[in-house]
Formats: sequence, structure tokens, C-alpha cells
Amino acid sequence: MNLVDSHAHLDFPPYDGDREEVVARAREAGVCLILNVGADLESSRASVELAQRYDFIYAAVGIHPHDAQTLTPDALEELRALARRPKVVAIGEIGLDYYRDLSPRPNQREAFEQQLALAEELGLPVVLHCRDAMEDLLAILRGWKGEGVLHSYSGGPGRLEEALALGLSIGISGPVTFANAHRLREVAARVPLDRLLTETDCPYLTPEPHRGKRNEPAYVRYVVESIAQARSVPAETVAHAALENALRLFGIPNPLPPTTTTPRSS
Repeated sequence: MNLVDSHAHLDFPPYDGDREEVVARAREAGVCLILNVGADLESSRASVELAQRYDFIYAAVGIHPHDAQTLTPDALEELRALARRPKVVAIGEIGLDYYRDLSPRPNQREAFEQQLALAEELGLPVVLHCRDAMEDLLAILRGWKGEGVLHSYSGGPGRLEEALALGLSIGISGPVTFANAHRLREVAARVPLDRLLTETDCPYLTPEPHRGKRNEPAYVRYVVESIAQARSVPAETVAHAALENALRLFGIPNPLPPTTTTPRSS
């Protein structure tokens, strides 16, 4: 299978000792595209550097809601410059997090809106983080006309139709493999195939059978297999759709020769 990990953090410290080996294992596992996603200015810079280093890694740049208070005018200007670098294909990881509340909620909303405006200005999609804040996040997005993905979707089946109605794609990550993740598997079964993305959020959210250990892009295979089981389709069908969707959403050239693509089954 040709796999895509549409949300990774390979620049984070857990990979400092073996980053090259992790990237090599991803290639060996069939991962042909990784989107490395920034969470602050430092990690956004590092994501851009990784994208320059590896042909199958692309970058997103942005300020996570945990660090919303750091989005000064100077920081926003640096994000604008980073977003214009080669192989930067999205603004993210941006959004709202009312679970940890590490930044005041008004600051989170302001930083979110500023970065949505930046994405609109540059014609880039967004990578969205949302935890315990779906009502406010969707309300803000109703006034925005761009494209994006709700990464590591946790809104349950009840908010899925609202998210889809806004044109958003849905990112599914490791928790879909957990034994008690019935609602997430229901979401995985209901998302239109042309709106589905597969991701790891590594080093977090490690899927079974490696739960409790550090996550890495090679493990996106388990996410694909769990989604396929929930949809009662071959894993290759999910993998192919996720790759096509990522290429389209992020405007990335197809890395595969035409003869290596897998026809989508009905």
C-alpha cells in the first residue's frame, strides 16, 4: 500500500536520537507522503527544514492554541514568510483547545482568526486542532471560506455533518484502533471517502498494537486497516483515497508513477 501520514511532528525531541531511522522505517512501510505540522515558531521552522531535507515530507506552519499568546505581530509576519517557503502547503496546527486551556480562550480565538486570515491571504488550507471547543470552532469557521482538515477528529458522529457541511476533511488517527473507540469507528465509517485523511499525530496517539510507546509514521498502516475494517472495504481502498485526498487538499504533486496507483474499488 502507498500510505500517507497527513499529520506528524517528526521535529519533536522524542526523535532527536533516531530521526533518520524513523524516516527510513516510514519509507519501508510504504509511506510516500508525510505532512510535518508546526505548533509554534520553532517547530514551524523545523518543519520547513525537514521538508527541504526529505523529498516526501511537506510542511505546515502555525501556532497551536496552547501558544496563542505568542502570536505577536512579529510572529505573524514570520509565519507569513515561512508559509511562502518551498513545500509549505498549509497553515497549522491552529484552532482551539478548551480542554487544557493553556492560553486564555479570548487569546485562542483571536490567534485562530488571525491565522485563518493568513491562510486566506495566501490561498492555503488549514490544519485544525479542536479539543472540547467544537461549538466555537465551527462558529468561527462559518464565516471563513477556505479549506482544511479537522485533524485527529474527536467531535463524534453528532458533529460530523456540521464539519462536512463546511467543506472540511476529517483526519483519523491512532485512537480509531482502540478497543473502546466505537464512536470514532462510526465516524470513520460515515466520512465520505473523498474527505478522509489518515494520520498519526506522532509522537502522540500511538495505535494498537504499539499503544503506550512512541508513535511514528510507519504506524499509519494500523489506522488505515482499522478504518478499512469499519467501512468493510479493502485497506488499499482507504490508503488510495487518503493519498488522493491529501494531494488534492494540499496541492502536492503525485509522488507515484501512474502504474503504482491502486484503482479505487466500488
